[in-house]
Amino acid sequence: MSRRRKAEPLPIPARKPFSARLWPRSLAFRVIGFSTIWAILTLIVIFTLITTLYRQASERGFDSLLSAHLFNLIGSVGVSESGQLTGAPDLGDLRFSEPNSGWYWSVEPASEGVHGNLHSSSMTTTIPSPTVAEVPFNSSFQRSYSTDGIGDEELQVFESEFVLDAKNRAARFRVMGNKTELEQEIATFQRRLLTYLSLFGVGMIAINAIAILLGLQPLRRVRNALAMVREGTAQRLDGQFPAEIEPLANETNALIENNKRIVERSRTQVGNLAHSLKTPLAVLINEGRALGGAKGQLIADQAASMQKQVDHYLQRARVAAQRDSVVYRTPVTPLVQRMVRVLQKLKPDVSLSLALPAADIVFAGEREDLEELLGNLLDNAMKWAKSSVAVSITPAAAGLFEISIEDDGPGIPEDKARDALKRGRRLDETKPGTGLGLAIVADLVNEYGGVLALDRSAMGGLKAVVRLRSLQ
Repeated sequence: MSRRRKAEPLPIPARKPFSARLWPRSLAFRVIGFSTIWAILTLIVIFTLITTLYRQASERGFDSLLSAHLFNLIGSVGVSESGQLTGAPDLGDLRFSEPNSGWYWSVEPASEGVHGNLHSSSMTTTIPSPTVAEVPFNSSFQRSYSTDGIGDEELQVFESEFVLDAKNRAARFRVMGNKTELEQEIATFQRRLLTYLSLFGVGMIAINAIAILLGLQPLRRVRNALAMVREGTAQRLDGQFPAEIEPLANETNALIENNKRIVERSRTQVGNLAHSLKTPLAVLINEGRALGGAKGQLIADQAASMQKQVDHYLQRARVAAQRDSVVYRTPVTPLVQRMVRVLQKLKPDVSLSLALPAADIVFAGEREDLEELLGNLLDNAMKWAKSSVAVSITPAAAGLFEISIEDDGPGIPEDKARDALKRGRRLDETKPGTGLGLAIVADLVNEYGGVLALDRSAMGGLKAVVRLRSLQ
């Protein structure tokens, strides 16, 4: 009885950490963003500190002014023998003369035997004061409080009771200042300060951003140098880098050199393996044929199959080793021209035409791989062509180019095109070959991330189109 395999749950995609979702991956954005936030917070603290200090200084100055006016007022008022308040105080401020200006003074009786009232010309009506129970006097018989003025302005009042003569006759003195003016002056200062700090902050953030971007320029140079290495225009990271980045460049150069050594070692091992297996397999094939009979033929066929498989997988191993290392660059035009000349000499009865682009194309890979790829396609086309083969190299989309090889042979039926790409599959056993040509081409194209398409040619035969990556 067969067991049913338990269905495995679908994997849940890993979610990015919250910090990664909150902050973009750009290092410059993070540094500029952090410095901008820090600058804004700093300016807010500076604004709060300066406005607080300015308010405290302004209020102290305002209170000192009212206190000075109060003592001046006390010194300017007396009492007559009849108890009448006398005096013509001049506090030296024209605002005490302007009606309803918010700056007032008044003198009122505070004990028996004193009568009459004195007040500034700016005071057109009585301004009430709180009771002593609500706002008590201090030990100096003074008190300070806020109240509403005549024109709905807020007043700051300094009040004191003072004995005027030896008979202990006392009067209550009040000096009132327009506190609304003080608040308006403070608000005006805050607006100006905010404007200046905002302009300073914008300039500071801009200069900081420019400095950070200039400081990160060496990273852009490293990126460009790596792009040159990837494209094959350079073999290592060259140039002078800052002390913070130089270790990274040195480690990258060491990694590039190590990859090159890996590739060379892989090539050497592949070549050694090929040579070590070539002779034993050839001996097996020859001995099998010499032995004759069904057993001899079986030995020869199996040895030949082993040789095909070894060649195929050695080729794939070499390409895979190259693909995981540094990208090479191979000019396409001279290589194709050379291979076409060789094939024309080998098969002069087949006409071979070549169409090349105006500007040379550079293949992003090794020269040996492109030779292997073109060699198999051209050999296949020349083998099956009746009289002519056409080769064209054209640029495709950005970073790609196409190789098109057509012949006027019998072609491949659409239902057998897929079989032609399988290892060792030969559609016509009468033709010489191993059946590995198109399979090797397909593997090479796949290793380089390209595309191979087999189609019907306008010449009547097969059209093989390969699209590979090029370097700009």
